[in-house]
Amino acid sequence: MLSERRLQVLRAIVQDYVGTEEPVGSKALTERHNLGVSPATVRNDMAALEDEGFIAQPHTSAGRIPTDKGYRLFVDKLAGVKPMSAPERRAIHHFLDGAVDLDDVVARTVRLLAQLTRQVAIVQYPSLTRSTVRHVELLSLAPARVMLVLITDTGRVEQRMVDCPAPFGEASLADLRARLNSRVAGRRFSDVPLLVEDLPEGFDVEDRGTVSTVLSTLLETLVEENEERLMIGGTANLTRFGHDFPLTIRPVLEALEEQVVLLKLLGEAGDSGMTVRIGHENAYEGLNSTSVVSVGYGSGGEAVAKLGVVGPTRMDYPGTMGAVRAVARYVGQILAES
Repeated sequence: MLSERRLQVLRAIVQDYVGTEEPVGSKALTERHNLGVSPATVRNDMAALEDEGFIAQPHTSAGRIPTDKGYRLFVDKLAGVKPMSAPERRAIHHFLDGAVDLDDVVARTVRLLAQLTRQVAIVQYPSLTRSTVRHVELLSLAPARVMLVLITDTGRVEQRMVDCPAPFGEASLADLRARLNSRVAGRRFSDVPLLVEDLPEGFDVEDRGTVSTVLSTLLETLVEENEERLMIGGTANLTRFGHDFPLTIRPVLEALEEQVVLLKLLGEAGDSGMTVRIGHENAYEGLNSTSVVSVGYGSGGEAVAKLGVVGPTRMDYPGTMGAVRAVARYVGQILAES
């Protein structure tokens, strides 16, 4: 275990390196921070931190920089989540408040996160599997063609065309719409198959084929694999940190183009807690020089998706964690009120 003083030295090194982008020396530490000890003692502490792998000497200069292990300890023990200021909170509220639908919410969230953190922002659309049904609308387009519109509690809207095996009248369509919503509105998507399996039996024999076709389309919509959608923004922010990436940022950019990689980075959507993955903790090799800060968002206290940012390991962790958490909270409120 590190002594309290060495923890303070590590905190000071991380803060100075993040702020100045320059390796930190003992003289600078004693001048900038009230550590209460001599430069010689600080040098001894830095030597001990280096021996234990928390800091490293990138060049032959006297300065040191944090390692992934050092950042990890900083995040776990030394970094509080920086609260948003009142103007920042008002800006978040104002920026997100005007959203007109779910796509607009996600697009605004990506832009806002990228601006607040000056990193790459990633927002996952709410997952259907963790949503509930708000309403199912059925619209007649032709005697044997129906549009099915599924609306979720998170504001997501899915539309499907249904070609019916026989003409289906307006009265029958209205009857199906009413019976269907009485069973599924407000219920979890995972419950819907059992709730509707005997629904066709309540209709006339000549209508049961059409009812079954509509229900099949509804169930296919619930389980479609393409539901894991993402939006990404602020990639250009990486160019500000060119010297933070060994040789080139190309592997990072390539990784950010892979949706599967990004979904794994964000983690399981059902996990609403804050996750910080630093450097080599990211399984994808191209992202070993980055850190990922993510958190779940949703309505009613349950996460339906994740959002987060990707940036260099030399990151303002308290500020980034505070921004990500605050934005997630506001998006959850918007979904709850929508």
